[in-house]
Amino acid sequence: MAFDKKLLDILACPACKGSLIYQAQHARLICKFDRLVYPIVDNIPVLLESEAKAVSSEELEQLLK
Repeated sequence: MAFDKKLLDILACPACKGSLIYQAQHARLICKFDRLVYPIVDNIPVLLESEAKAVSSEELEQLLK
């Protein structure tokens, strides 16, 4: 079973409550505002700040290309 894109309508960044960008090919969700990357493990989004990877502005630009 794959990650259900309908979840994006109700999921939010736990840090800022903003919207998330889904990248299926890399199994991750990205918060542009906080520059946090949340993993999706076994089709389940891991929305814990302690599990998120913080990225720089430059890294964020590269991720979003």
